[in-house]
Amino acid sequence: MSVLSRAGAPAATHEVAAAVAALLNNHQTSAPATLLPFSTPEAPVAECDSSATECADPPRLLGPSGLGAAALRLPRPKSVTAPPPPVTADPGAPQRIPLGPNGLGARSTAIKPSGAPIPPLYCPPPVRDDPALAAVVNDGLIDWAAEIGLYEGRLDDLRDAGFGRLIMLAHPDCDDADRLLAAAKCAVSEWSVDDYYCEEGADNRAPDGTPSSAEAELGPRLELAAAAMDPVHLPAAYAPRLEQAMRADPILRAFRTSFEHLSRYATTAQLARLRTEIAGWFIALGAEAGWRTAGRMPPVWEYLTNRQPHSFLPCMAPIDVVGGYELQAAEYTDPRVRRVVTTAALASQMVNDLYSMAREDRSQGREFNLPTVLAAEENCSRREAVLRTAMIHDELVHRFETEAAPLAAAGSAELRRFLTGLWAWMGGNRAWHADSKRYDVTERG
Repeated sequence: MSVLSRAGAPAATHEVAAAVAALLNNHQTSAPATLLPFSTPEAPVAECDSSATECADPPRLLGPSGLGAAALRLPRPKSVTAPPPPVTADPGAPQRIPLGPNGLGARSTAIKPSGAPIPPLYCPPPVRDDPALAAVVNDGLIDWAAEIGLYEGRLDDLRDAGFGRLIMLAHPDCDDADRLLAAAKCAVSEWSVDDYYCEEGADNRAPDGTPSSAEAELGPRLELAAAAMDPVHLPAAYAPRLEQAMRADPILRAFRTSFEHLSRYATTAQLARLRTEIAGWFIALGAEAGWRTAGRMPPVWEYLTNRQPHSFLPCMAPIDVVGGYELQAAEYTDPRVRRVVTTAALASQMVNDLYSMAREDRSQGREFNLPTVLAAEENCSRREAVLRTAMIHDELVHRFETEAAPLAAAGSAELRRFLTGLWAWMGGNRAWHADSKRYDVTERG
């Protein structure tokens, strides 16, 4: 989930890039826009004329403004129980994705593994698109990063990544730019850990300034990041040295200030929940570092186990904070709820694996994404591994839809809103990946 470091990686090999482009540039889906067939006071569902083919609300452009954007001009669905039928194609005709004259795979967009066209990902469309709100949040992110020295000299890259747009798309029940900015700061703090602590070029000094190695210091740096979120109360003689270390590291400054901002809106229990999700992610970062140190490709089951906490779970945890309500711990930690929450997080991570792999394919060093791990374990082509990853993603989304809907219907109003918020988060996450300059597979030939 690196924020910037993979943006400059070379494009994927032609064969892999063509398959990825054909899959990811098809934004059609049979998944409904909303999880539940009923509305809530906080998030009403638009009414549709039963005799009309579209809702009364005019369709809005959802997702990228480039090639394939017309496929995202979608009306709101009439009900979740009767989603629009999936797009069908002549079995004998290849699926052609318009990639432009210079797009990756422009000469070979007709890809038919096992004789079948590539289906679209089963992922909900985003609920709303508000570019003006996204720009306000993005501008706030840049101002904050400049103030604390995060991505010094690379602020233009951070701006182009469009994280304000991600948070706007992922939290459609919030129009408050400051609440969205608080969540955006937390997200960028989390994701920038990769760039500063995990990627090539990470600092080879220990937090106290003594010579070391980036690999050896990952654990100690994550420990300090945890202390930035959950303050450590040292004896008086030692507290100044800790404070000096906190102020010297932009990542620690980012965690500290982002949690301070979120605390304006979050209860102590909600902040503790977010710290817990981030702690699980830190453990997963350590496991991935172990794979790299050993030069070991993990098996698929181990990779997916790692990617459950090493996912968008920390970004999803404050959905209720941004929405202005609180899901009680008894419901959030219920095993049935936990299963669907982690399923949503893992499915969203599979979207990231697919969108990022095209540019990771020829970057230096071993990359851990599901297509790469699948290809190594199953001895299949990278193109086949891409399609297997898409199938795994769809299985997870169907599982979430099947299990979350009855939980939402039977649970509290807060649980219903949180679970529908997860569904909206998945749709917004996919739309952001499709639109972000970091993942535009048609950008390079």
